[in-house]
This record gives sequence, C-alpha cells and structure tokens, in this order.
Amino acid sequence: MDDIIDFEEFFYDFSDNCKNVQKKFFKKNQIITTYIQKRNQICILLSGEADLIRYDFNGGRSIIEHFTKNDIFGEAFYIISTNNELSVEAKKNCEVIFFSYDNIYKKCTNNCKFHQKLTESFSRIIVQKVTNLNTRIEVLTKRTIRDKLLGYFSILSTRSLSRTILLPFSLTDLADFLSVDRSAMMREIRNLKDEGFIKKNGNKITLMY
Repeated sequence: MDDIIDFEEFFYDFSDNCKNVQKKFFKKNQIITTYIQKRNQICILLSGEADLIRYDFNGGRSIIEHFTKNDIFGEAFYIISTNNELSVEAKKNCEVIFFSYDNIYKKCTNNCKFHQKLTESFSRIIVQKVTNLNTRIEVLTKRTIRDKLLGYFSILSTRSLSRTILLPFSLTDLADFLSVDRSAMMREIRNLKDEGFIKKNGNKITLMY
C-alpha cells in the first residue's frame, strides 16, 4: 500500500490536524481490537505485525489474516453474524490509527490533508483489501495440506520476486492460518523437503520447483 499513500506524511497530517482519528500503541500479545460491536471501525497498522484471529465454540483457533506495516483492517470489512468471535492481536509492538468509515467522506473541520489523501485513495485501498482476501480464499480452497502449503509458498514467492521466502508465521500459526492440523502439516513439510520440492532453514523456505 506504500504506493497509495505516503504514510509518513499521512501520519504527520493526522497527528497535527485531524480530530477524527486516534493513534494508539500496543505491546506484543495485546488485543488491538475486537469485532464485537458494529462500529464501522477502520484501522491502519503504522508499525509492527498483528493477526486477525477467530476462536470457535470449542476453543479452536484460526488465523484469518496477517497484517504488516500499512495494512488496513477493521469491522467495516467483516459484516458477518459471528463477528464477536474475531479479534486482532499484536504479534509485535504495534502503532495503529483508528477512524470510522462513516467519517471518510465527511469534510474535516480543519480541512486536513489526511481526509484529502484518504478520499482520493480509498477506492484503491479497498481493491487491495479485496485482493488480499481473495488470496486467502485461494489458499483455503486447496484440497490437500500439500496443495495449501505449495500454494501459499508460491504466493509469497511471487510477492517477494524471489524463490527464497521468509514465513511471516511460526509453524503453529502457519497451521492455524491454513486451517490444518499442525502435526500433519509438519509431516507434509518434511515430505516436501525429502522429495526436493523445498529447502527449509528455520522460517526461511527456498522453492526448488
């Protein structure tokens, strides 16, 4: 999203002028927000990393999305009946700004550049958000654990323009992200290594296909 908004300028415009947004800091493992009430809230991650997590009624955990610097998230993107199960958790120390979707196209009383930039770029931000969601759907619709792993590795490789990728998750979190059993996933990763599809060094994966 760096090509959409100059976030350094965006931040200063926000902090100096705009009264309609808030900036907050969160330590690792803190809850940034929960999708409990329909607040039409939108958040932008200025620094750090965070996960959108769902817990089911049996305590099962799934990672719905992984957020990094300049990613956008919030209740406005999840109009679902089970949204009280969703929370965004900081994986590293995070700096986040919050604002309401309802205020996007309202003229700021200070006529700040924040709103000007946001209204000019919001349609492209939404397109990027939809693209990211479609990527996850593509991975989850794979039928086997192997196909999910190879599909996800290929997506990361394409994004980084490199056959060597760094996984953004621990292996436990990767299993939660792919919605698979961790032990079964680990066996499949070992099989992929033994069969020469990948090389693995910690969280670094090199694609050999």
